[in-house]
Amino acid sequence: MTATFIINAKRSAVAPRMGALAQLELHELATPVIQSLLSELDIAPEQVDEVIVSNALGAGGNPARVIALASGLPERIAGLTIDRQCVGGLDAIRIAKAMVSSGAANIVIAGGVESYSRRPVRLRSVIGASVLEPYDRPPFTPWTDRDPDLSSSAAKLAQDYGISRQAQDQFAINSHQKALNYISDLRSEIVEIANLTNDAYTRTLSKRLCNRAPIIEDTITFANSAVAADGAAFCLVVSADIAKQFPDRCVEVASILTVGDSPDQPALAPVAAINSIFAQTGLGPTDIDQSEIMEAYAVQAMLCCELTGLDMSKVNMKGGALARGHPIGASGAILAVRLYNDMLNTNKANTGLAAIAAAGGLGSAMILRR
Repeated sequence: MTATFIINAKRSAVAPRMGALAQLELHELATPVIQSLLSELDIAPEQVDEVIVSNALGAGGNPARVIALASGLPERIAGLTIDRQCVGGLDAIRIAKAMVSSGAANIVIAGGVESYSRRPVRLRSVIGASVLEPYDRPPFTPWTDRDPDLSSSAAKLAQDYGISRQAQDQFAINSHQKALNYISDLRSEIVEIANLTNDAYTRTLSKRLCNRAPIIEDTITFANSAVAADGAAFCLVVSADIAKQFPDRCVEVASILTVGDSPDQPALAPVAAINSIFAQTGLGPTDIDQSEIMEAYAVQAMLCCELTGLDMSKVNMKGGALARGHPIGASGAILAVRLYNDMLNTNKANTGLAAIAAAGGLGSAMILRR
C-alpha cells in the first residue's frame, strides 16, 4: 500500500434550496468544478482513471457516469456513484484512496454533488392502495423507534447535555462571522457557477435575528441548524508518482475511515470516528492544527469538539455549514476542500482533521498531513 495525496480541491459556492443554483442539474453543478481541478494543473482528461461521486437525493441512474461524460472525460470511465448520505463526500475520497494506494488507479476524482432544489418527489407503492404514498426520506434503520428525526435527536442532545438555545445561537453567529471575515480567502477554492462566487447564505447574524428564527423543535431553530442547499465539491486524489510532479500542491491523505455508532443519537457518531482515527494514527487532539467539523446543527458540532478534546479555536476557522448550508452528498467533500486549501495556503497547519455524521449512526473522519 503506497501513500496517497490530494493535489487539488475545488468546490462550487453553496446556495440555499431554490436559490441561485436551483436551475442546475447535478452534472451542471459538478462539471465546472471537475474541469477546473484538471485545467488548473494542466492534467489531461485522458489521465483520469475514475470518478467517484457521492449523491443522496437524486433519482439514481449513476450520476457519476453522466458527470464524467459531461466533464469531457474519456468514455472508458464508468463512474461510481455512492450514497452514504452526509458522510458520502468523505467516503468517496476514502474509496479513491483505497484504489490509488492499492495500485488500481493513479488519478481519481472524488467528491460529491447535491441539488436539494431538483430532488425528485418520493412516492411509494402500497399494495391495495389506489394512490401512491408520499414520503420524505427512507428509513435508516430497521426499527422505527431507533430511527429518530435528526432535528429531534439534536434537540434531545441539547437537553441531555444542557446546551442552551443561546449557546447554540452564539455558535451560529460566530460561524457566519468567521465566514464573512474570510470571504476573499474562501473565493480562491470556489469555482464560479451561475455567476455565484460566494456562499449565498453567509450573513451578519445577530442575536436579534436568532431570537426571531422559527423553532424547529425545542432549542433547535432555523438559525442554529444548517439550511438545505445545493452545491458540489471534488478532490484530485493521486499516487505518489503523480504527486511528485506537483510538489507544491501535495497534501497526504494520511488516514480516513467510517464507523457505525448508535443509531439512537446519530449526531454523536463523529465522536466515535474521531476517536477511532486517533487510535489508528497515534494522534490526539493536541496534534491537530486545524479541524473542519460538520455543522449540521450547532449543538452537534459543539459536542463533537467537546467530547473529543479538540481546540475550538482551531475548528472551522473560516466558518462552517451553519454559514453555508448543507448539500448532503457534497458536505463531506466540502470539508475536505476547505481543509486542503487552508493547509496548502498557510504555514500554520501541518496536520488537519475533517469529520461528519450521517443518519443511521454513521461517522466519517479524515486526517490530512503536509
